Formats: sequence, C-alpha cells, structure tokens
Amino acid sequence: MKLSTRARYGTRALLELALHWGEGALLSRDIADKQNIPLPYLEHLISPLVQAGIVKSTRGARGGFSLARPPEDITLSEVIPLLEGSIDLLDCVNNPEGCPYSDSCVMRRIWVELKESMDKTLQSVTLKDLVRQANGTQTL
Repeated sequence: MKLSTRARYGTRALLELALHWGEGALLSRDIADKQNIPLPYLEHLISPLVQAGIVKSTRGARGGFSLARPPEDITLSEVIPLLEGSIDLLDCVNNPEGCPYSDSCVMRRIWVELKESMDKTLQSVTLKDLVRQANGTQTL
C-alpha cells in the first residue's frame, strides 16, 4: 500500500499548524512555503479538514488557519482516512461477503492482521507526538 500525495501533504500541513499551536492563525501561503506544498494543492486539502472540525478557518486581517482542537486530541487515525479514503489493503478485509473465497482464504487473515496493525499505529500517534519528534524530544 502506498499513501497518496494528498495524505502526505495533508499531514505535513497539520504538522505545521501543530508546531504553531496557540500562536494564532497561519496563512495558507506560509504553511505551503514551510512544508514545501504547492499552494493550490494545499487549498484543496484544507477544505475537508475544516469541514471535519480538525482545522479552523479565521477571516480578516489576522485570519488564516489553525487547529480546531489541541494537537494531542488529533490522531492520525482521524486524519489519514479523511484525506486518503479507505486504507484497506483489499476489499475483503472489511467486506468478506464480497469475495467468494473469504471463508477459505489463508491470506485474508494476514491482510486483516496487517490492517489492524496499521489502525493501531495510526490511533496511537497524535499531532503532538509529531511535534515532539520534529523538535527532537521524542521518537515514535
């Protein structure tokens, strides 16, 4: 499985917002510059993050974007599916009825375990953890 550019850029944008948590809103062009994300691409990523209540948009002279919740309250398990869609390796992982071989497939158990492992990892990592790692105070 390979994550899309959307997921990679989106998490980098959120990291930038988390790095500046409590300092006020950041302009989208500043986020794009700091994280080396094309501005038009970033603008497409921000909208679903605002709609999901992860990012807050502020208008006006001091407007821009900021996290809507503290970085320790936002996990990658919330962010990645929002940006990426389903991260299932195969359709049969969550829909065994969709495959006539699910009951007898030896490999399905491995795919399910792999998905559960990915889910567990994404649930355990918050934006605060990424900030600590970026600041060199923690390893994942």
